[in-house]
Amino acid sequence: MVRRLSREAARRIAVQAQLLSAERPADIVETIDGLTIVNIEPTAAIAPSADHILWSRLGWPYQPADLRRLVEEDRAVFEWGGFYRPMTDLPLIRPVMRERPQSREARDWLAANDVFRREVLDRLRADGPLRPADIPDTAQVSWRSSGWTNDRNTMQMLEILAARGDVAISGRDAKGRLFDLAERVYPTDLLELSPEDAARERAERRLGSLGLARAKGVSQPFEPLDVGTVGETAEVAGVDGEWRLDPGALAAAEAFQPRTALLSPFDRLVFDRDRLRDLFGFEYILEMYKPAAKRRWGYFALPILHGDRFVGKLDAKADRKAGVLRVHAIHQDEPFTGEVETAVDAEIQDLARWLGLEVVGV
Repeated sequence: MVRRLSREAARRIAVQAQLLSAERPADIVETIDGLTIVNIEPTAAIAPSADHILWSRLGWPYQPADLRRLVEEDRAVFEWGGFYRPMTDLPLIRPVMRERPQSREARDWLAANDVFRREVLDRLRADGPLRPADIPDTAQVSWRSSGWTNDRNTMQMLEILAARGDVAISGRDAKGRLFDLAERVYPTDLLELSPEDAARERAERRLGSLGLARAKGVSQPFEPLDVGTVGETAEVAGVDGEWRLDPGALAAAEAFQPRTALLSPFDRLVFDRDRLRDLFGFEYILEMYKPAAKRRWGYFALPILHGDRFVGKLDAKADRKAGVLRVHAIHQDEPFTGEVETAVDAEIQDLARWLGLEVVGV
């Protein structure tokens, strides 16, 4: 059986699954569990992405200190692969950890530095949690790269050990990540799943968080965009190809209640640009890596969601020294109605209040 969906229904399914309807989740853990992952990109033109993503779901009750407590004290949330995840999902990730590192170059480098590996673990056991700079570089073979990781042996070793699950990220401070032995961060009484069962449950969880996804998508290093064969087969009117539909998403979307949201550029709803174009007809590119003269929407423009449509981009920057949220421009994909203009303005004001800033500019 193939489910046939209108574009409107498909959009509502996607928005509802990402917890961006009027019915907000109750708390941080419920939000992260529903989303399955929250991006940790630290760029703070507005706010670090994890904080922005959680605020856009929870609203004013969300405070970054609450997330830190859940990660560093309660251990209800953990960091792996550049995302925050619910600790209840750790059994699903453990089989993936055992496959790391994936590249032959990294495996060969790890084998050549077995003494260094043991020294890093011993140092963490004695003194952890530690920053990379706190651990001496005693590598037998230096890491070679054309990028910024060249010769950064301690960081590279910690990254590999964290990916393998031998080491875990204990927390973060102003200087970055703190690493410790995994046994001090992760629970030890974990359910053991086969790689096949874990992969299927990960795909089901991912589809539940997206509502609607392609069976196969662009390859990603730690968190795929595709869902394989889980869910139901679906087609979307006016969009080529098949989709996979979360079985419970259609009924939930029928009760969809809209609201307006200013999203992080790293939000999962906009992360897959092909899906964004297919379902929402929305063109978006993060332009902070472009020269200023070539930017259309701004350094860190925020996608503006109104109901089940993306209606524009907000070009703004948090100037914390001056105590203001500077609004440079509001780019309208189509002329705003009075209702949309009022809703967007209210959301900008809410964002500024949450940041503790005053709005200036457009």
